[in-house]
Amino acid sequence: MEKSVLDTICASLDTFFESERKIGTYIIQHTAKVVDMTVGELAQACGVSDASVSRFCKKIDMKGFHHLKITLAKEISERGKEEEEVSNRISVNDIGQSLKNILANKVTEITQTVSMMDTKQLHEILDKLNTAKTVQFFAVGNTIPVAIDGAFKLNQIGIPAVSGTIWETQIGYTYNMMADDVVIAISNSGESTAVLRALEAARSAGATTISITNSEKSSAAQLSDYHITTATREKLFLDGYCFSRVSATTVIEILYLFLTSMRKDAYKSVVRHEQAIAFTKL
Repeated sequence: MEKSVLDTICASLDTFFESERKIGTYIIQHTAKVVDMTVGELAQACGVSDASVSRFCKKIDMKGFHHLKITLAKEISERGKEEEEVSNRISVNDIGQSLKNILANKVTEITQTVSMMDTKQLHEILDKLNTAKTVQFFAVGNTIPVAIDGAFKLNQIGIPAVSGTIWETQIGYTYNMMADDVVIAISNSGESTAVLRALEAARSAGATTISITNSEKSSAAQLSDYHITTATREKLFLDGYCFSRVSATTVIEILYLFLTSMRKDAYKSVVRHEQAIAFTKL
């Protein structure tokens, strides 16, 4: 399943030029309305030129505005009647409906993320992780919790894994990795300078590189041996920058579950770990 138009826009919104961002934001907020608009009407609503709309369509891999409208209409139709009752609005004045809106979009995030996974590539990634001497999860900023969770999970099933909160310490570790090690870089845009430097360091050390970002065209994806694309719908709710951890966490969970099924001593390792930390739960 290919990435939807909305997911493509959400993933790229922070990299758009101002006029493109205006168009993308309008489409996110008025998806159904755009289907019935002309190029001129959309341009006027966004305060941009007709040419800007045409360039925007090509930027998100649409052949033109007509192609964009047809694709949006198809996606709206495929959502089904249940999703017709939800919107992108969140308000404490209507918590019940807002919860439905959040749930519907989070389900879509996960569904899109899973559907975009390449099974052949996933198999290769799992083989690399299963035989890795050490796995380093690399992240900065608000993706650090996802990286730490990944290291925790792999250590639980007997795969040595590390992560950290200090970039200088992380990059120092990366330079000491070898050919049988794996680096997993997690980034929303895939354009973080710190993450890109980590991937370059991993490549120079000969380690296998895997990136998890919202765009297969991101710089991180281009620097990696393997890439997993995540979908995010946070832009449907918030105009400002915000990274949803749901999709990236889902990817980590998927890797963990597959690896657990592949390793005969995985459950023994989990039990050993749980017994070791049991006293902290008293």
